[in-house]
Amino acid sequence: MSGRLVRLACLVLLLSPAACAAPALRPDSASAATGPAPLLLVSIDGLRADALGRGDTPNLDRLAASGVRAQWMRPSYPVLTFPNHYTLATGLRPDRHGVIHNSMNDAVLGRFVVADKEAGRVPDWWQGVPLWTSAEHAGIATGVWAWPGAAAPRDGILPRYRREFDATVPLPARMEQVAGWLLAPDGPRPGLLAVYLENVDGAGHDHGPQAPETRAAIRAVDAALGDLLARFDRAGLDDRVNVVVVSDHGMADVPEGHYLAVEDMAAMAEAEVVGIGQVIGLVPRPGQESTVEARLLGRHAHYECWRKADIPARLHYGRHPRVPPIVCQMDEGWNALPRTTVQRRNADGSHDRGAHGYDPDSPAMRAVFIAHGPAFRTGTVLPPFDNVDVYPLLARLLGIEAQPNDGDPGTLLPALREP
Repeated sequence: MSGRLVRLACLVLLLSPAACAAPALRPDSASAATGPAPLLLVSIDGLRADALGRGDTPNLDRLAASGVRAQWMRPSYPVLTFPNHYTLATGLRPDRHGVIHNSMNDAVLGRFVVADKEAGRVPDWWQGVPLWTSAEHAGIATGVWAWPGAAAPRDGILPRYRREFDATVPLPARMEQVAGWLLAPDGPRPGLLAVYLENVDGAGHDHGPQAPETRAAIRAVDAALGDLLARFDRAGLDDRVNVVVVSDHGMADVPEGHYLAVEDMAAMAEAEVVGIGQVIGLVPRPGQESTVEARLLGRHAHYECWRKADIPARLHYGRHPRVPPIVCQMDEGWNALPRTTVQRRNADGSHDRGAHGYDPDSPAMRAVFIAHGPAFRTGTVLPPFDNVDVYPLLARLLGIEAQPNDGDPGTLLPALREP
């Protein structure tokens, strides 16, 4: 997760590792490659669909030109990092897999925030069966670098090779370790590699999606991916690896001063605030239900609130027990934060210049999908689709049975050479 996510998680709290050392690469390590083509799944957190083709992404553009890309991919609601990464790994919408926000409450498990690594290792927060678990069940070794949810064992199983999130590890070192898992494994060669990269998201929050700093982060991530692919090329695997690159969401501009105090939405004596930022979850305190509903439900100047049962059907949200009784969606470019934070930012002029978590149909929230490798067509552009449709494709590439999911297995068949 980005440092910005950690800071946001700490604000929420105010209101209410296994690491495998990368072995040296062996030039002949590809000679033993047998079986289905390995699958490399890369997530570039916060990369907007319109960031491609602007000169910052030569490696991604090359993959797209000689493979498959989507015009854009529609994220699931809420348009936040942890919910959408686990959706990509399971094919389930957040309302079904239970990671309904970056911060949430559970009647049995207690409190979850992204900054709490121990909570992230508790299996019951993560419902559904992620791709790496199904692959391991099928006898396919997996390697996962920091993908949200991968630190929690499912059926007692963790990825064979794994590294929990550590923002201090430079991008080249991450790529070296991932390459080492595939090219010089200490044990079985992984058939699935999943890599999470947070750099673009962090820069987008701090500086805005179009800022020079964000474009520099995009170039750095693109170069790191290019380095990883070059390692595969030198090992003779350039035409043997299926590569799928996604993002979880895009990023919108946040103008200065576009903050509301959550205490102005509902007083702390009236409701518990479960989530802040762009998707606000509130639980009325006993006896305050009618007061809170009368104040919040409906349209306001910069946000709209619903009872969980009345959330628009197109958002596919509101059935899971962890979804609070009232959910408020901020308008694009607006955030709701604790009053002390708003006052400090108004005083010193500091603020996040970018944010996500807005309507999934917003152009600023559009995500990336690129696919390249022996399984994929060349020069193919797909119409937009929902990110739940990625999981059935990934299961097919691995040759494993897809678990129950919300995706349509037919959506991405046109991407394949032999559908």
